[in-house]
Amino acid sequence: MWMSRLSMVLLIVIFALTLTGSLSELCNPQDKKALLEFKKDLGNPTTLSSWQPNTDCCDPEWYGVLCDTDNKTYRVNQLYVTDLNLSHTYHIPSSISNLSYLNLLYLTTTPNLVGQIPSSIVNLTKLHYLYITRTGLSGHIPRFLSQMKTIVTIDLSYNNLSGTLPPSLSSLPNLQGLAFDCNRIKGSIPVSYGSFSAKFTALTLSRNRLTGEIPATLAKLNLTFMDLSLNKLEGDASVLFGKDKNTQEMNLAKNLLEFDFGNVELPKDLERLDIRNNRIYGTLPAGLTALKYLSRFNVSYNNLCGEIPQGGNLQKFDKSSYAHNECLCGSPLPSCT
Repeated sequence: MWMSRLSMVLLIVIFALTLTGSLSELCNPQDKKALLEFKKDLGNPTTLSSWQPNTDCCDPEWYGVLCDTDNKTYRVNQLYVTDLNLSHTYHIPSSISNLSYLNLLYLTTTPNLVGQIPSSIVNLTKLHYLYITRTGLSGHIPRFLSQMKTIVTIDLSYNNLSGTLPPSLSSLPNLQGLAFDCNRIKGSIPVSYGSFSAKFTALTLSRNRLTGEIPATLAKLNLTFMDLSLNKLEGDASVLFGKDKNTQEMNLAKNLLEFDFGNVELPKDLERLDIRNNRIYGTLPAGLTALKYLSRFNVSYNNLCGEIPQGGNLQKFDKSSYAHNECLCGSPLPSCT
């Protein structure tokens, strides 16, 4: 009899301990299931070995997983995954779309992650930040990204994306930054990109295969950062400048741009300007001397002429920043006389 009573007591204790453990777990069961499916679909990489079914996914030990503790919903809202040690090539698992409260998705430095972004990602209706960089991602930039109205930043840099830039991305009402650097994107910059909302402040498309002229509509943009370098863009890029703009960094290097630089009005907060290796002509604008934050400057390998304005930070740059122009002269280059 006492043995049966002891067994009953032990069962009650074990049940109580199990119940206490389940009540103390903060992770939402749906989120944990989605994460474990994601891990399984990627071949259970060792990078994700801390993701265990018998532990709390809101625990800091779960690599790259963050839960919403501020609002005490404890839903998984951020996922940072880098350097996945994948045994074979894998596509981005569609199970990622089951993390319905995800605000930020960051997948990077995993070359064995190939294929296209799954269309199911549009189900992440709370996603603000999408970063998929330095992977083997290929195919066209998905048109369905324009359906993700909550998106603030899209960064798909350093992949193997091809095709053209989707014009429909300009319809995203909350978009602030777009980065497609170091891919194989061809064609022209869509005219519609001049219609990004006033929130839009960063456009970086460097190291692609873009051609054609800079759309005049881009004059409407007030960008803080712009990088269009290492493409084959042509024509007049003066529309990108303006004295009332907030531009801090502009890189137009190594294109086929051709315009009169002397007529350009420069943003007062400009810190870095690189227009080397183009066909830009005219004189250096006198407004350069008023740029008190200018810390990086290169106009080499163009068709510029005339005396380098004296003053400001212009003489702090060495002669390589001015070299290989038609007839530039004055410090730090040889005198004009």
